[in-house]
Amino acid sequence: MPPLNGDWKEQSPMHKPDQPTSLIKSFHHAFQGIFFTVKTQRNARIHLLAAVAVCIAGLAFDIRAADWRWLISCIAFVWFAEMINTAFEYLCDVVSPDLHVSVKNAKDIAAGAVFICAAAACVIGGLTFWPYIVASLS
Repeated sequence: MPPLNGDWKEQSPMHKPDQPTSLIKSFHHAFQGIFFTVKTQRNARIHLLAAVAVCIAGLAFDIRAADWRWLISCIAFVWFAEMINTAFEYLCDVVSPDLHVSVKNAKDIAAGAVFICAAAACVIGGLTFWPYIVASLS
């Protein structure tokens, strides 16, 4: 645990004082995390496919900017939840490599959070696209 005096960076083995972290390097690490998640997590690939499908449908229906805001927010929330869940699972595996009921419960709770976000995104997506679908059928 880092000390509370604010000197954690100097004491952290991850921080090298002679090598300042650049913005570009920070983005590089962020994209590495995204690519790793997509490469290793089946559900992340499903979320990616769903996000692409939603964007294609949004373009096809020529949806309004206000509707794009809802859809993009849902996509971002689902991805946020999926990536936090993935990070949490990896961290749990390091902290407790042996099967422990508390770790199982924690992983299940994190997975449940992703499910709630994905289910809500489906409902919001349905409500957003419904008027466009009805209009295209009439």
